[in-house]
Amino acid sequence: MLLSGLTIGLLVVLLFSVIFDYINGFHDTANAIATSVSTHALRPEYAILMSAVANFVGALSGTAVAATIGQGIVTNPEGPAGQVVIAAALVGAIFWNLITWRLGIPSSSSHALIGGLIGATIIAVGTGGLLVDGIVGKVLVPLISSPFLGFLLAFGLMVLLLNIFRRANPATINERFRRLQVLSAGYMAFSHGSNDAQKTMGVMTVALVTAGILPSFSVPLWIILLAASAISLGTAAGGWRIISTMGQRVVKLDPIHGFAAETTAATIIFGASHFGMPVSTTHVMSSSIMGVGSSIRFSAVRWGVAGNIVIAWILTIPASALMAAGAWLVLRNLI
Repeated sequence: MLLSGLTIGLLVVLLFSVIFDYINGFHDTANAIATSVSTHALRPEYAILMSAVANFVGALSGTAVAATIGQGIVTNPEGPAGQVVIAAALVGAIFWNLITWRLGIPSSSSHALIGGLIGATIIAVGTGGLLVDGIVGKVLVPLISSPFLGFLLAFGLMVLLLNIFRRANPATINERFRRLQVLSAGYMAFSHGSNDAQKTMGVMTVALVTAGILPSFSVPLWIILLAASAISLGTAAGGWRIISTMGQRVVKLDPIHGFAAETTAATIIFGASHFGMPVSTTHVMSSSIMGVGSSIRFSAVRWGVAGNIVIAWILTIPASALMAAGAWLVLRNLI
C-alpha cells in the first residue's frame, strides 16, 4: 500500500512538474524575445524557435539552482506525505502562472514555485519545515537586489552606448544593433534556460529522493533532458499576452535599447545560475527594460504599467503560497 501511494504520488509530481515547466516556457517566453520582436530584429516565429533552442541548451548548463530548490528552501516529509507537499506546491505555482498569463502580467514563475513550496510546507509541517537561511540568502536577497541591479546596469550600459555612438547616423546604428540583438536575444534565452529549467529539475529530483528511488540529491540526466524539453516546448508555444506587455507597453524600444536590456539581464541571470540563486528572469528583464527607458528620459517609461508589474512581483510569493496551501488540503485526501 505504501509503495502504491509512493508510486501514484511520484507520478503525479512528475506530471505536474512537466506541466509547470511547459507553462513556465510560454509564460516567460517574453523575457527572451519581447524586445527583439518589438524592435523587428527578429520575426516572431524565428524569435520563438531561436528562444526554444537556446532555452534547451541553457538548461543543460548546470544544476546549482536545482540544488538550491531541492535542498536549500524547505525540508520535505518522507514518503507519500512529501509527494503531496511537492504536488501542492506545483499546483499553486501553476495556478498563479495561468492567472497572471491570462491578465498579461509578467510575474515570476520562479517565485511562484518558491512561494508554492513555502505555502505547502507550512500547512503540512509548520514553519519548522522552512530553511530560513536558504530562503533569506538564496531567495530574498536576490529577489530584492536583482531588479535594482538590472535597472542600474541597464541604465549605465545605455548611457555608455549613447555616448559612444552619439555622432553616428541613427539609421545605421539601428541597423547594426538590430543584428546584434539576435545575439543578445539568444544570450537571454540561454540564461533563462540555465536558471528556470533547473528549478523544475530540483523539484523532480526531490520527489525521487522522497520516494526512495534516489539515495541522495543528484539530478539524473533523464530529469535534465525532461525539464529542458518541457520548457523548450512551452517556449515554442509562445506567450503573446506577456510579450505585448514586455515589448511594447512599458517603453518604446529601439534596437540599441533592446540589445542593452537583453545583455544586462542575461548577464545577471547567468551569473545567478552559476551561484545557485533562483532569480526571477521576469523581474530582471522588466527592470532592465525600465533602466534603458529611463536613460532616454524618465517620462519615457509608462510607470503605470511598470507599477502593475511591481505589484505582481510583491504578490507572487504570498499568493502562490496560499494557492499551494489550498491545493494541499485537497490533494492530501487524493494522493
